[in-house]
Amino acid sequence: MQYWKISLSNKMNSFSLDKVSGKKCYMLSARVLSIVWGDTPRYWTWIPSPEARFGDVAELISVCWFEILGKIDIRMLSPSTLYTANFVFKSTRGAYGFEHQTLDAVVGLVGGQKSTRSVYLDDEAGQRRRRSQIVPRRMGLLFRNHRNMETEISTTRSDRDMDMDMDRDRDRNDEHNHPKVRGDGWMEVELGEFFYDGGQEGELEINLLEVKGGNWKGGLIVQGIEIRPKKELA
Repeated sequence: MQYWKISLSNKMNSFSLDKVSGKKCYMLSARVLSIVWGDTPRYWTWIPSPEARFGDVAELISVCWFEILGKIDIRMLSPSTLYTANFVFKSTRGAYGFEHQTLDAVVGLVGGQKSTRSVYLDDEAGQRRRRSQIVPRRMGLLFRNHRNMETEISTTRSDRDMDMDMDRDRDRNDEHNHPKVRGDGWMEVELGEFFYDGGQEGELEINLLEVKGGNWKGGLIVQGIEIRPKKELA
């Protein structure tokens, strides 16, 4: 990752500067996040973690209503900067309930317009979903071509190129919706983007929730939410 941590950190938050641009980055610890049922040991527990930036982390025991909310004053961010909010977590060996389940990620100013996307916390399920989207369509093309050889003969290279481009675009769009391994060994998934022009006021609100499925889920360890400048593609 292209940022380095400086000394301004505590048990609640961590502040760093982007190594390339020098712009501000923040990590909101699990302690400052609003976690539904987070103070009920039956559902969540707090454990020490020497691998985390903070003294302890939140471990999900079991809930059917999953909701985590974080807020930060946008004036703490660097102006004229596109930021991403990233959920930083790990899964235990006994994790369950997230395999075939998307979560809603909502990012935006409190009382203002917000962006919403669906994300996975289980990457294997996301990979299976991507494969299932691609294979049936291609099988359908082969089946139709088998019935009509003339269609197969008339298929041009541009059609095949378009098909490959669609697959690449789908993978590119999906990659933000699935967790990735960070350099520090934790997982993260991008929850959304927010552009701070330097003139807005208020709090940036980041919400991650799954409250519609009703299925029980557990085995998640939450370090926090990291807000950092979006990395520009080369």
